[in-house]
Amino acid sequence: MFSLDAPDIQTVGRLLAVPTDIVVTSHRNPDGDAIGSSLALQRFLRLMGHTVHVAFPSDYPYQLEWMPGIKECLIFDNEPEATTAHIQRAQLIFLLDFNDLSRIDKMGEVVAQTKAKRVMIDHHLYPEPCADVVFSDSTASSTAEMVFNFLMALGNPRFVDQEVVEHVFVGIVTDTGSFRFNTTPKLFRTVAGLIELGCRDVLIQNLIQNSMSVKQLKLIGHCITRRMELIEEHHTGIIWLSKRDYEEFDIQRGDTEGIVNYLMMLRDVRMAVLVMEQPNIVKLSFRSKGDISVQEICRTHFKGGGHKNASGGFTFASLRQTLDKLRALLPEYKAMLDAG
Repeated sequence: MFSLDAPDIQTVGRLLAVPTDIVVTSHRNPDGDAIGSSLALQRFLRLMGHTVHVAFPSDYPYQLEWMPGIKECLIFDNEPEATTAHIQRAQLIFLLDFNDLSRIDKMGEVVAQTKAKRVMIDHHLYPEPCADVVFSDSTASSTAEMVFNFLMALGNPRFVDQEVVEHVFVGIVTDTGSFRFNTTPKLFRTVAGLIELGCRDVLIQNLIQNSMSVKQLKLIGHCITRRMELIEEHHTGIIWLSKRDYEEFDIQRGDTEGIVNYLMMLRDVRMAVLVMEQPNIVKLSFRSKGDISVQEICRTHFKGGGHKNASGGFTFASLRQTLDKLRALLPEYKAMLDAG
């Protein structure tokens, strides 16, 4: 897919042959993969001599503010005019870790109106025709893995420095749950290559895992002691958060990251769901073990999708209605949950 003689790689190579004004975009509520892949690509392209800005629709999580370059990122919610101006000025726009312009909300309308060429690099299913060049691989662990292989295929390895590979490593670690899912032999070969190129893997893992605030630790305790429900007959665990919880703990973007994974630590839980009541919608984050496809559940019932063992969705129903619907669905998937 990412060979030097591939037509799409050659097309992008021609687009990058002269200094260019570039914007790198990723989805709303950017996670480690969105941020890691975007900053890695930005660093590489800047070393090539291009003018590059990263633009996100909304702010990044507190836990990742240590990443080099992250504080330079444009946030459309905070600076709509400045972000719009950079997008309108761009000659080339990269779409990373999403495959539909609706995933970047109002920023997508700005992107759609530009005459810039668009390049998509993404690992989610069912890409929309919103880019001129598309690199789509739903078998990849993360967009960061794809970005690294894409950069190597461009044929300028001298621009893949320590900062680039460490950004890539952040994306891979966060999207695989520290190598607990979405792993392949190809992924581990890629990670070995990152370490050979200077990635300080132990340091980066420590920064990712141990950058929590006191508030977040208290929130986790609250979720486990007061908001956890175990449905043993269906091997399912649920944690829910209400609007009142959001106010009490001053929950900000990124504070709920990883909470659903605590349910997965239980031996008999095969599917875990975090249900979050937000101002206008209720969001759901699913995780599963083995052959259980939460992607199917999200796509069919909660207007969402993602990956087989890690997906998300939403509903406009109330928190109580959403929880009732979720519980009522479990018997329909009993055979899948029992088999694991």
